[in-house]
Amino acid sequence: MDPRFCVELITLVPELWPQLLGEGAGLVGRAFSSGVCGLSIGRLRDFGKGVHQQVDDAPFGGGAGMVLAVEPLHRAITQARARTPGPVILLSPRGTPFSQAAARELANGPGMTLICGRYEGVDERVRRYIDRDISIGDYVLSAGDPAAFCIVDAVVRQLPGVLGNPASLAEESFAHGLLEYPQYTRPAEYEGVGIPEVLRSGDHAAVARWRREQAEAITAERRPDLAGRDKDR
Repeated sequence: MDPRFCVELITLVPELWPQLLGEGAGLVGRAFSSGVCGLSIGRLRDFGKGVHQQVDDAPFGGGAGMVLAVEPLHRAITQARARTPGPVILLSPRGTPFSQAAARELANGPGMTLICGRYEGVDERVRRYIDRDISIGDYVLSAGDPAAFCIVDAVVRQLPGVLGNPASLAEESFAHGLLEYPQYTRPAEYEGVGIPEVLRSGDHAAVARWRREQAEAITAERRPDLAGRDKDR
């Protein structure tokens, strides 16, 4: 079975990914094990120099920490482009903030390569060989692998056949620029707190109106910056 979508990771910790994307790792893991998605692991250390396969060096001008060197990353990117379609993406604090709209855009393509940074960053010249930078938030991680996993999960779950009920994509948080409405299940009352009566009414139109109103109110209260941002995308 030819995969509908291909993912490549360029990483210094390749042993991490079979666990994160293995068969037992939920819907997204099963997408890889079933062949819906293809997975390639670019072992950055394979492109390192010398007996110790060095991939980092001290920064020119001095400073704390080490920087990933341009040559091993360039060689790893060249290999990735030859076998994995789609954009080459560097995970970087300087990148464009990741969003649900970006996840859908990537899912509509043939695949992607994610570069998992480490140490104090990458040699600036690496940016000549990538297609885009993405950031998952305004905080610092010790490596790019956790950020890359967030992107893989968000993108792959958008692919046809991955979710059991595709309608879930249209109703979850960030669809149409809104956070998701409140959800309830059995029991109908717990420790004196019941569920809204409209959800037991059987009136589907009334339920839909209530859910929309709740989603709008919650978004306005907690994330006013989201309202309408994704409406037409």
